[in-house]
Amino acid sequence: MDFLSPLMQVFQHSVLTFYGVVTVLGLAVGSFLNVVIYRLPKMMELAWQQDYQQYFNQEAEQTKTRFNLALPHSHCPKCMHRLSALDNIPVLSWLLLGTKCRYCKAPISARYPAIEIFTALLSLLVAVHFGVTEQTLIYLLVTWSLVALSFIDIDKMLLPDQITQPLLWFALLLSISGYTVSPTDSLIGAAIGYLSLWSVFWLFKLVTGKEGMGYGDFKLLAIFGALLGWQLLPLIILLSSVVGAVLGSLMLLMQGKGKATPIPFGPYIAAAGWIAMLWGREITAWYLSTMGL
Repeated sequence: MDFLSPLMQVFQHSVLTFYGVVTVLGLAVGSFLNVVIYRLPKMMELAWQQDYQQYFNQEAEQTKTRFNLALPHSHCPKCMHRLSALDNIPVLSWLLLGTKCRYCKAPISARYPAIEIFTALLSLLVAVHFGVTEQTLIYLLVTWSLVALSFIDIDKMLLPDQITQPLLWFALLLSISGYTVSPTDSLIGAAIGYLSLWSVFWLFKLVTGKEGMGYGDFKLLAIFGALLGWQLLPLIILLSSVVGAVLGSLMLLMQGKGKATPIPFGPYIAAAGWIAMLWGREITAWYLSTMGL
């Protein structure tokens, strides 16, 4: 990443400017992630329908407009009015519009600015932790991908291959390039990460006859294994299991649902992996010293 060296030198003379740029960038990326979270599952559903129709030689329905991450243009879901650039300023537009559509006055969900602010805060934490380094750029890309995956899983119980597979290859290539762990630790981490949850999945299915998690969860843990090495996988599994059990039970209790209700596990893996990405080795060292090991 030599092409970034001049920019890095500029930011090293003003770290506060660097933090500000990353925060604003996080807000903008969060706005784009809102689009990804909403549209990517719908794009996948449309693709599945087309594949089904082609396989069974059915006449495909003609769509009037293209549907992807760029088209149709941003619009109000209530009145369908196209939104201007002034209506799409992260957080600020939501506040200035009084949390309502400019044209039909329909309420705008607070989730949109919440995801933008959440993405900006995570981005700032990554920048503060790694400083003005190439690692910041790397882990920002990972963080943004995790935000998209987590909210898609919350909405659809799905971790799209369109995000997990490139992210896994990205993590493996980073190790070869010398930016993260050794290639051996990365490859072993990816294999153990995938196979550990895959084994739990099949053991649970053999015992209960039910599927306890999805294949996307295997891939997500494999990503962290490739990125951080196999050594941090026990910490990620422990954190995600504890947080998932506690928060999952609370959510079901608050919603009045039974224990058999499926809950997405991807966000808990993502949260645990993100914590391990920033502070995993410190947490592991503290634990070992506490245990006198």
